[in-house]
Parts: sequence; C-alpha cells; structure tokens
Amino acid sequence: MTIEKLTMPAARKLKRLTQEDLAKVCGVSPSTVGNWENGTSEISVAKAMLFAEACGLHYDHINFLPKVTVYPYFRP
Repeated sequence: MTIEKLTMPAARKLKRLTQEDLAKVCGVSPSTVGNWENGTSEISVAKAMLFAEACGLHYDHINFLPKVTVYPYFRP
C-alpha cells in the first residue's frame, strides 16, 4: 500500500494548526513558516522533524519540497 505524501499546508491544516502555532514549535517567525509552505525558502531537516512532530505525522509522510520543482536541464 502506498501512502501519499501531504503538502506542508495540508499537514498543518489536518492537525488544525496555524502558521503561528508551528512557528512557536519550530522557533521561527510565522512568515518563515509561510515561506516554507509556498517554496520561497527551504526548511532544514531539524525544523522539518519538529514540523512533522507538531502535525502528529512522520516526516516521511510530508512533502517538504515546493509544489513544482523544475530543473532547466530536465527534459521529459
């Protein structure tokens, strides 16, 4: 059985947490959480583990990458 990964906003909303709630848990500002969620900045492994734990999920079940990751050298 394959488990689909949740996006960061979906994982947060599943647990009914706000960006402010996660910011407190991760020790960052709410805008940093927003930047992680929209792909403006990358989350560190340590913060990703805190994020997942706050959401009640294993970090393997959350997609911490931006929605679309396109590399200029990749051609399908």
